[in-house]
Amino acid sequence: MKSALIASLAVAFSTGVALAQELPQKDSKWFTDAQAKIQEMVARQPNTKRAKNVILFTADGNGVGTNYAIRLFSGQQAGGLGDDYVQPQEAFPNLALVKTYTTNGQTPDSAPTASAMNTGVKSKNTMINVDESVSVSDCAGMAGHELKTFAEIVSENGKSVGVISTARITHATPAGVYAKTVNRDWEDNSRLPEGCTNQKDIAAQLIDQMKAGVIDIALGGGRGHFIPAEVTDGEGKTGKRTDGQNLIEAAQANGAQYAWSDEDFAKLTLDGSPILGLFESSHMKYEADRSGEPSLAEMTAASIKSLQSNENGFYLSIEAGRVDHANHDGNGYRTLTDGKAFADAIALADELTNDEDTLIIVTADHEHAISFNGYCGRGSPITGLCYDIDDAGVKHTEEPLKGADGKPFTVIGFLNGVGSVLKEDKQWTGSRPELTNDEAMDKDYIQQALIPMSSETHSGEDVAVMAKGPWAHLFDGVIEQNYIFHVMNYAVNAE
Repeated sequence: MKSALIASLAVAFSTGVALAQELPQKDSKWFTDAQAKIQEMVARQPNTKRAKNVILFTADGNGVGTNYAIRLFSGQQAGGLGDDYVQPQEAFPNLALVKTYTTNGQTPDSAPTASAMNTGVKSKNTMINVDESVSVSDCAGMAGHELKTFAEIVSENGKSVGVISTARITHATPAGVYAKTVNRDWEDNSRLPEGCTNQKDIAAQLIDQMKAGVIDIALGGGRGHFIPAEVTDGEGKTGKRTDGQNLIEAAQANGAQYAWSDEDFAKLTLDGSPILGLFESSHMKYEADRSGEPSLAEMTAASIKSLQSNENGFYLSIEAGRVDHANHDGNGYRTLTDGKAFADAIALADELTNDEDTLIIVTADHEHAISFNGYCGRGSPITGLCYDIDDAGVKHTEEPLKGADGKPFTVIGFLNGVGSVLKEDKQWTGSRPELTNDEAMDKDYIQQALIPMSSETHSGEDVAVMAKGPWAHLFDGVIEQNYIFHVMNYAVNAE
């Protein structure tokens, strides 16, 4: 059926070229670019080889709207208007929309979304790699309901596995690669409820999985969950564990290299031996504030170089976790700078691998309540004010658009969050303050929001998945989030 469609498209294209020669718009760049895209699409052939390697990129909270904002930001940082900028993943040939709801949530959190991508089934909010029949936090009821992960499957077949995050490595998305828990918050033993003996805390599970040979590389934040409360780390911060266990020392005793700073990171031997990198007591720094720790791109490059020493291939999960956190904070600037860092890591991974044997998947676990305001002219700064459209030109005028209250507004806003214009004084009332573009573009500016919340929330709308490499063409249409696992699993087992 598809072969017939491709043939008919080729005929239609040749006919279209002939007709195009007579059209008055034939010399427009918009027109010629679209014609070139048609040629590219007609010539495209699916890659049906077995995938030696799989790289799953997840920018936490980077739905279609957030991705659009990052595109504009990246393009404007490069000196353009922003809209026509192409992020590395946006050049990937295969695309689908992903439904992110969970078995009990119209709007998900990152635990069940990570579970879906790593096990092939949906589950409840708050739980990681446990089936939906179990209640959240039911430690006793979890036994026998744990799910087998993609990492466990491929490691049994001789592949290496790595997990990277700019959040705590015990946070929900990275934990989805290696842990099984009825509550994502049980990151160290002090979080476990009294009497819960059916499962270990998430940090302990990571070390167990490294000892078992399932996880070969783990890089991120969360150092505090691996050391006792009475131990002080290299940055002067104490641990959180109350069981006296030093899991970092346990990993080192089992042969793992350990790094906690960018200097340590630079000294790692990338020969396939186990690596544990914990660069902050909690989450790693935002890209806009980063110092003393490696970037997401640097962690990605080091992991790929080390994992490539395994001739059987690898699975690498990479999370830009702080895109989500900046959205929760209502801080547009840090959302977008971490999003640009995510794109830089994708570009580097693409450069270091071969399309013929490496399936690269770029997606998000969920979207946020981000919104875009007004009829902004092109080039309106994505972190600044919305400027009017220039009826006689291309770039916006220098006149900010204003609401019915006579005040300008930003391009980005949130439907809820800490930046709510409503304030409580016996009852909720509010008005928007005056705002200049310089104030709005400050990296610490909190975007205006409507509903007051202590933290901006996720939303349940679709996210995108963009892919290239073996069997990437299986991503098409509107899919369930758990389908991502099935494409990965099919690709590594294809004959």
